[in-house]
Amino acid sequence: MAKSLIFPLPLLAVAHQQLILGSSHGQGDDSDATLVKVWGKLLGANIQDAASAELYEPEQLARQIIAKSTVVKRIGFIGLGAMGFGMATHLLKSNFCVVGYDLLCTLPACEFVYALHVCIFCLRVYKPTLTRFVNAGGLIGNPPAETSKDVDVLVVMVTNETQARAFLYGDLRSHCRSIYHPFFYSIPCICEPAGATLANVHSCTRNHELTLTTTRIMNEFWCLPPPSVFVTYTLRASEGTLTIMASGTDEALTCTGSVLSALSEKLYVIRGGCGAGSGVKMINQLLAGNSGGTSWMFENRVPHMLDNDYTPYSALDIFVKDLGIVTRESSSLKVPLHIATVAHQLFLAGSAAGWGRQDDAGVVKVYETLTGVKVEGKLPVLKKEVVLQSLPPEWPLDPIDDIHRLNQSNSKTLVVLDDDPTGTQTVHDIEVLTEWSVESLVEKLRKKPKCFFILTNSRSLSSEKASALIKDICGNLSVAAKSVENIDYTVVLRGDSTLRGHFPEEADAVVSLLGEMDAWIICPFFLQGGRYTIKDIHYVADSDWLVPAGDTEFARDASFGYKSSNLREWVEEKTRGRIPASSVSSISINLLREGGPDAVCDTLCNLQKGSTCIVNAASERDMAVFSAGMIQAELRGKSFLCRTAASFVSTRIGIIPKAPILPKDLGINKERKGGLIVVGSYVPKTTKQVEELKLQCGHFLKKLEVSVDKLAMKSLEEREEEINRVAEMANLFLGASKDTLIMTSRELITGKTACESLEINFKVSSALVEIVRRISTRPRYILAKGGITSSDLATKALEAKCAKVVGQALAGIPLWQLGPESRHPGVPYIVFPGNVGDSKALADVVKSWALPSRLSSTKQLLLNAERGGYAVGAFNVYNMEGAEAVVAAAEEENSPAILQIHPSALKQGGIPLVACCVSAAEQANVPITVHFDHGTSKQELVEALDLGFDSLMVDGSHLSLKDNIAYTKYISLLAHSKNMLVEAELGRLSGTEDDLTVEDYEARLTDISQAEEFIDETGIDALAVCIGNVHGKYPASGPNLRLDLLKVNYKQSNVSYFSVAIDNVRIES
Repeated sequence: MAKSLIFPLPLLAVAHQQLILGSSHGQGDDSDATLVKVWGKLLGANIQDAASAELYEPEQLARQIIAKSTVVKRIGFIGLGAMGFGMATHLLKSNFCVVGYDLLCTLPACEFVYALHVCIFCLRVYKPTLTRFVNAGGLIGNPPAETSKDVDVLVVMVTNETQARAFLYGDLRSHCRSIYHPFFYSIPCICEPAGATLANVHSCTRNHELTLTTTRIMNEFWCLPPPSVFVTYTLRASEGTLTIMASGTDEALTCTGSVLSALSEKLYVIRGGCGAGSGVKMINQLLAGNSGGTSWMFENRVPHMLDNDYTPYSALDIFVKDLGIVTRESSSLKVPLHIATVAHQLFLAGSAAGWGRQDDAGVVKVYETLTGVKVEGKLPVLKKEVVLQSLPPEWPLDPIDDIHRLNQSNSKTLVVLDDDPTGTQTVHDIEVLTEWSVESLVEKLRKKPKCFFILTNSRSLSSEKASALIKDICGNLSVAAKSVENIDYTVVLRGDSTLRGHFPEEADAVVSLLGEMDAWIICPFFLQGGRYTIKDIHYVADSDWLVPAGDTEFARDASFGYKSSNLREWVEEKTRGRIPASSVSSISINLLREGGPDAVCDTLCNLQKGSTCIVNAASERDMAVFSAGMIQAELRGKSFLCRTAASFVSTRIGIIPKAPILPKDLGINKERKGGLIVVGSYVPKTTKQVEELKLQCGHFLKKLEVSVDKLAMKSLEEREEEINRVAEMANLFLGASKDTLIMTSRELITGKTACESLEINFKVSSALVEIVRRISTRPRYILAKGGITSSDLATKALEAKCAKVVGQALAGIPLWQLGPESRHPGVPYIVFPGNVGDSKALADVVKSWALPSRLSSTKQLLLNAERGGYAVGAFNVYNMEGAEAVVAAAEEENSPAILQIHPSALKQGGIPLVACCVSAAEQANVPITVHFDHGTSKQELVEALDLGFDSLMVDGSHLSLKDNIAYTKYISLLAHSKNMLVEAELGRLSGTEDDLTVEDYEARLTDISQAEEFIDETGIDALAVCIGNVHGKYPASGPNLRLDLLKVNYKQSNVSYFSVAIDNVRIES
C-alpha cells in the first residue's frame, strides 16, 4: 500500500523485515516458532524465563530500605541547576546540613553532547546561585573537594552521563578527595505519561555502587521547556514530590535511603543491583521512542500534529539524545534494535532540519517534507459563495404563515433566557425583563405573550454562579406558571452564535428544575452575523470566506475557549465526553430543503428521550422550516430545551423583519444633546470597528479612553481617579451636544485562569457601570458595544427593569427603549454585539444616529442645492430669537438655510451675535451656514475673516469697475486662504437695506460684458446681480425682473453661483 501511494514507512519496513526473519527461522506450522523465540535463540537469551521471573513490589522494598536507613547528618550537593537547586533547598528544609557547589561548562551544549563527548568544566563557582543557596541556609564548598569533605552522602546533580563520568572518573575527580562515602548522580531524560520524572542517578561507596532513576519531564539545559512545564517540575523538586526508582546493593541503598525518601513522593526500589535503574530508564526511552498506535505517547502527540501546534512540551532533541543512549547501549551489549535505530535516524533528520527545539511531535514534519502530505487536521476555509451555491434549493414554500397558524394552536410562550442582551438582535416589539421575581413573571405570563426575554447576563459569571442563576429563574418561572391558568412555555437558552457560554452547565440547570426534555436542540445559525452550520460544521463568515468556528478568535476566548468546529464533537468536548459525538443526532440541510417541516417533525418525534440534536442551516428559510416542524412536534406532546443563537427565536415566533430604526422614527431627531457610545468588548472585530469609527467620525466625536490597567490592576485610589476623570469629561461633552465615545484601552489583559479572566472582566465592566452612573446629562441615545457591557449598563447603570425591543439599528444590532423606571426613560439604547458587523458597521450606526454635522462651507451647501435642483434661502438676522426662528423654520421644512449678518447688525450685536448664529447652525438638524453680508469696507471684511463665518460678501458695487475688481480681489485672496466662499456684487440695486440706501438714479443693471471680466479677475465663487430687483417694496405693478440677463450671465461666466436679492430675501441659485 505504501508503495502504491508513494509514501515512505521506514519503521513498518524494518518491522516487516523482522517478521520475515522470524518466519525464515521457523519450523513450518510449529506454534513455538514465534518472533520472540526466534530472537531469543539468535541472542542466546531465554525471554520466557525472564518473563516468568518472581514478581515483587518495588514500593514495599522502598519502605523496608527507609525503615532501616542510617542517619545522614551532612550532604554534599554538586550541581545547583534548575532541578538541583530545588532538591538541595528541600533537603535543607528537611533538616539536613547541605554543602553546595555549582559548576559551569565551557563548551556549547551541542558540542558537549554530540561532538566528541568531551566535557570541560570551569572551576569557578557560579556566584548568583551560590548566594541564593546561602540565603536559603546552605553552606558553600569551594573547590569541589570541600563539598565532598566529611559528608555522609554526596549528590551529583548534573546534566548528563558525560558530565557525571568526568566528575567521577575523569579530570574533575582530581579536584575531589577520594570518595569513600555514598553518592549518587542524576542526569535529565525523557518524559513519560504519568508526568513522573526520568533521570539517571548513580551512587557508590568504596565497594558498592548504587543506580537510581527518576522520571521527569525536563529538556536539556540548552533547550528549556515552556515556563509552565519548567515551573511544574522544578517545583516538584523543591517540594520533594519527585518519583524515584533506585537500584543498588542493600548497603548503598540503606546509606542513602533517608535522602531518597526526603526527595521523593514515591520511591521504588528496583532489584538487580547497580544498573537496573538505568535499564528501566532505557526501556522507558525505548518504549516512548517507538510507541504503538494505542500508546499514551501516540494519543498525546497526535493532537499536536493535527493542531499544527509544536509548542515544546518535550523537545524533539530530547529523543535524539535518549534514543542515542538506547542505540549506544544496544551496540555495547551486542543487541540489535532495528526499529529503535531507524526511529533514532528519523528524529536526527528532524533535528538536522532545524526542528530540534520544537515539540517531539514535530518528527511528523519529516514525513510531510518527504511526501508533500500535510498531517494538520484543521478544517479548510471555504469560499462562501461556492459553498452556498452547492447546497440544494431551499424549501419552495415560505412556512411563515404556517408558523403563525400553528402558534395559534400552540399555547406555549417562548421564554428566552438571554446570557447577554445581544440575543434580541432579530426581534421587534418584544419586551425584555432584567429581573425575574415571581410577581414580574406572573404579570408577564398573564398577558399570554408569544415571547419575552429574560436578561440573565450569565456569560459574565462563573460556571457555578451561572448554574445557580438559571435554577433561580426556572424555579420562579415554574411557580409563576402554576399561578396562571392555561399557560405553558418553552425555554430557550439564547447563547452566543460563536459557541461561547456556559454549555452544558446552564442546560443541566434547567433540567434539574424543570425535568428531562425529549431533546436538547443546538442551533447556533445566525444569518446577520454570518454564522452558518453546514454538514454539522459551524462556520463564521469573514468577508467572502467561511472559517470553521474552532479556528476563529472566538474559539480562543479566555473563559469559553474550545477546539471543535464540528458541532457533534463540540458537544462531546464541552460535556467532557458525557455526551459522545456518536450519540448526537443531526437535522441536515438536505432534510430541511427536501423534506420540509413534516420531515423535521418526524425526526424530532423519533428521537430517543434525552437526546441531543444539532440543526444545520444556511438561510432564514432553513430556520423557518425547522421552526414549523418543531412546533408540530410540540403539538404532538414533545418538549425541547433549545440552546440557540438569535435567528431561531425570530423564526420560531414568526417575526417579519423590518427596516433599521432611525432617530426620526422615534421622534428624537430634534433633540440637541450628544449621544453616548460605550465600548467594552475586546474581540478583535470590535477593535477594528473602533478604529474605523475614529477614522470616519473623529471630526465630530469626542474620545475618552479608560485605562484597563488602572481599573483592574492598580490601587483603589487610581481606579477611583480614573472613573471620576472620565465621568466628568463625558458630562461636559454631552452637555455641549457632542457625541462622546468612552472606550477601554485596547490592550487585552487576561488572568492565568478562566476565573481570573472573568474577575478582570468584572472589574472593567463594573467601572464602566460606575462611569455611566455618574453621568447626569441625559444622552440623545446610548450605544453599548459588547454583550457584558450592554447588560451591565442597562441593569446597573441605567437601572432598567424592563425595556421594549423596538427593532434594529442595523442588521443584527438591537435597539431598545428603556422603561419608565430607568434613569433615562425612553432613551434609545443600542445594544451592539462585540462579534457582529463588518469593520464599518459601528461607524455606520453612529453616523446615522449622530447629530447632523455642520457643513464645512457655504460652497458645499450650494453645491448640494445645485445637484438637487432647489434654491437656498438666506435670511438676515439681528438677534438670538431671529436665528432660532430661521433654524426652526428650516428644520420644519427639512430645508437648508443661510443665516446672514449685515455690518450694521454686527455693529450692534458684536461677537455674541456671531457666536449665537454659529452655535445655532452647529446644533441644527438641517444644514445651516453663517454668512457676512454686504461688507463695504476693507476693515470690517478683514475683521470678519476670523469671527467664524462660513462665507462673506464683498460689496464694491459703489466703486468703479477697476476699483471694484482690485478691492474684491484683495479680500477674495484672504478669504480663500481660510476656505471661505466669497460673494461679490456687480451692478447696484435701488432701495434701502438696513442703513444703506441707493437712489433710483444710482441704480444700474449688471453689465454682462463686465461680468465675465470681473469674475475672471477676482476669482470669486458667487456673483450678486442686479436684474431689476430692488431692496424694499416693489411698485403696485410688481417687479420687472430681467431673467434673460440672469440666464446670459450664467451661460457666459465661470462663476459657480448667482444670488438675487428680492424684497429683502436673498434666493441662492
